[in-house]
Formats: sequence, structure tokens, C-alpha cells
Amino acid sequence: MQNLITQINQAQNLQELEHLKVQINGKKGVLTLAFAQLKDLQGEAKKQKAQELNTAKQEFERVFELKKQELLHQEMLQKLEQEKIDITLFSSNHQGRVHYVNLMIEKIVDYFALLNFEIKNKTLIEDDFHNFEALNIPSFHPARDMQDTFYFADSKLLRTHTSPVQIHTMQTQSFPLRIIAPGAVFRRDYDLTHTPMFHQIEGLVVDQKGKVTFANLKFILENFIRHIFGAVEIRFRSSFFPFTEPSAEVDMSCVFCGGDGCRICSQTGWLEVLGCGMVNQNVFDSVGYENVSGYAFGLGVERFAMLYYAVNDLRSFFEMDLRGLK
Repeated sequence: MQNLITQINQAQNLQELEHLKVQINGKKGVLTLAFAQLKDLQGEAKKQKAQELNTAKQEFERVFELKKQELLHQEMLQKLEQEKIDITLFSSNHQGRVHYVNLMIEKIVDYFALLNFEIKNKTLIEDDFHNFEALNIPSFHPARDMQDTFYFADSKLLRTHTSPVQIHTMQTQSFPLRIIAPGAVFRRDYDLTHTPMFHQIEGLVVDQKGKVTFANLKFILENFIRHIFGAVEIRFRSSFFPFTEPSAEVDMSCVFCGGDGCRICSQTGWLEVLGCGMVNQNVFDSVGYENVSGYAFGLGVERFAMLYYAVNDLRSFFEMDLRGLK
């Protein structure tokens, strides 16, 4: 026993320490077997032996925990030494990379640019009219509860989606319109799948009444999703958005299990990827458009990037983990 405690003090790493723990306290460890032999003793001899073993066990646990903390500290120092960066040093061997959220934005925008969609963006700070009222979300609408908003003292706010870009564009341009609006948006949310700041891309197509149909929208989105993720199955589910009617959620077959069902898709075989629909007439009325029809769609860039690059924690996109950035 004393020899094993000496070995614990001389352990060089956590793996070696764990191996010694098994030798002492495992199913066939020295202490485990010694305690098992107590049944063969009687009276005072058994009591004395039990006391000796309990003392030995306590000493082992004390020495083991001290050594474990020492090795953990050493391991942390080694990791810090290996990962530290001196930003004052120049090296041609370390080149910058485009962040994978930006890569996904470029990939999506490039696709729609080839279809003659104009790229639009506006300020990150909006007013209530452009962010809510003009999109058929009045002050009493329950949909506002779904978007925990960052407000300023002067009734301005950080936009909760990129849809205000659609309103700005329709106020300043006549139809026909084909636009794509990428950009950052903000909501009061933070967990494994939500962050206070994230990125959306929304599309809008408007033309004379009857020229734009749900069939056009379905064709565009099916080809777009397969352009990003390859040969996947796609389905449209009836849904609700205040600014579109009819509205739909778009799902694709799980890219991780091929639709068989897994933890990522909650055993359903499907992954929700975006929302879409025909633009609600109330939205057109708010900008003065008459005798038109149109469709709109929106997606979360981080959601696409997580699926495309197999990232399991949304927070890793902005926590500066060099393993991901490399």
C-alpha cells in the first residue's frame, strides 16, 4: 500500500494517476480485496483490521486528491502555454480565415445573386413602424412576445429581423422587386441554440398581381436548399407569420441520419430550416402598393452554418475558439 501511495506522488499525468486509482480502489484493487477479506476475521482482530484499512483508505483519498489537483493545474498551465498568442509577432505561416458564418452568408447570397436578386441592407437601428407595424404586427399583436426586443429610450430599437429592409425598399422603389437582405439582428435570448445577436437572410419578390405565386416560391426554395445541402427530401408545413398568408415552415430530411431519426432531429428524420409565405396584403397596404402579389422567405444563417459545418453549440461561433477558426 505504501508503495502505491509513493507511485501516486510520482505520477506524471492524469492517465497514470487514474490507473493507480484502479489498482487501489477498483473492483480488484488492493483495498477492495482487503475489505472483502474482513469477513474471514472475527472479534477484535476484525475491528483492528477494519480501522487500519479505513485509515489507509483515507490516506489514499487524501494523497490522490492532492496529486490530482496538482496535475490538473500543470495541465492547465501547459494548455495556456501552447495556446497563447503574441499578437505583436508577425508570421507568414499563420494566415487569416473567413469566419464560417460569413462563409455561409457568401454562399447563400451568391446563389440568389445569380438569380438576379438585388442585395439590400439598412441600419441596425429601426423604429416601431418598420420593424413591427408595417409588417402587420401592431402593438397588441401576440407575435411581439416572440421577439424580446432591445429598446432605446427614444422608442428606437435594435431590429429583431431583417424584414424592415423589405419595407424600406418598397417605400423607395416601385415593383417588380427581387431582393435579398442579409444582416445582423438582435433579440434578448441566450442559450445553446440562441444568441443575443445573430444573422438572418430574407428574400422578397414582388410583381403585378398573378405574376408571383406560391409555386414560384416552392420551386426557388427547393432548388436553393438542395444547392446548399445536396440531395435531401423537402417538405412544406402550414404555419403562421403575421407578414405572410398563406405561410409555411420548410423542413429537409436530416443531413446527419438521412431521415432515419437521430438525436439531432429528435428522432423525426426532419430538420426545420426556414420560413416563407405569400406577402400579406396588409404589408402592401402599409407601403402603398396596389394590384401586386409577392412572396417572402427568411432563414437563420447560424442555423444553416451549424447544419452545414456540423457545429453543435451556437456559442462556438463567437467565443473565439481557435480550433474552429482554423
